[in-house]
Amino acid sequence: MSSIVAPEIGPGRARLIGILCIVGAMVLFTVTDVSIKLLSGGYALHQIVLIRSLIGLVMLLGLILPLRGGYAVLRTRRLQLHALRGMLVVAANMLFFAALAVMPLADAVAISFVSPLAITVLSVLLLKESVGPRRWAAIAIGLLGVIVVLRPGTEAFQPAALLPFFGAIAYAFLNILTRKMGGTEQATTLTFYIQLSFIAVSLAMGLAVGDGRFAGAAGPAAEFLLRAWVWPAASDWPLLLVLGITSGIGSLLLSEAYRTCEAGMVAPFEYTAMPIAVVFGVLVFKEWPDPITWLGIVLIIGGGLYMLWRETRARPLPQTPQARR
Repeated sequence: MSSIVAPEIGPGRARLIGILCIVGAMVLFTVTDVSIKLLSGGYALHQIVLIRSLIGLVMLLGLILPLRGGYAVLRTRRLQLHALRGMLVVAANMLFFAALAVMPLADAVAISFVSPLAITVLSVLLLKESVGPRRWAAIAIGLLGVIVVLRPGTEAFQPAALLPFFGAIAYAFLNILTRKMGGTEQATTLTFYIQLSFIAVSLAMGLAVGDGRFAGAAGPAAEFLLRAWVWPAASDWPLLLVLGITSGIGSLLLSEAYRTCEAGMVAPFEYTAMPIAVVFGVLVFKEWPDPITWLGIVLIIGGGLYMLWRETRARPLPQTPQARR
């Protein structure tokens, strides 16, 4: 089986390649977010996601699967769990992307990083795992950071900021379900069924609201979800292709990072998405987080990184690559 990291490469270099893969994935995922934000003013979200997923599926079937064991890896005995995972990742993505229509990129990414904290809470409630006082303190700090970014009760608060928060909760449920599946499925199998879920949900939403009959009745985030489908302009196709390609390659790099390295080694590097999002937000949208938002970002990331560190010490993190947008 062909792979990015050859078997003879030593552990030190394999870790370096794994870290470079995950940082590269974060760059590509941020390009995906930027592309969706740029397209959010002219197209329905489910239409954009459908085009992205079709491009991603073509890449998976035509380029990735032949190098990762062939089409036999698509066989599964856990179709119902794949369907449930698909619905969770679709919900997480749709909520996050809807927020991008009205929120600064860095703010939405910061709030989405509450997911490691939510995973720990859900592991207590659903998996009956024990959590010590220091990890509960990290959860409290991270949630305080979310409150700081959201600023409820002030004029700076916008309800759309709750979208990435609930998206992070859906993402946490997704990871809990992945733990319960026990890592029996390959990353390419998980990716395939997630792409099918995106396509099925996007087509269903297109049939239900794609004529635009519910558009124009709410704010920008709802408009992004309810806008009528239109044939993309020729000038937008390059951006749509970039969206599909960066999403597909980013997922491959993320899978490779978790395949070649210990999860505890590479997982903290997912947080490089935060400074990358700030840079893209400044360069593309002229968005610079204010001091209060920076405080919230520091609290969220600090709580999440401490949680990852404690998880790594307590037990190995799951080796299944994380599903990403």
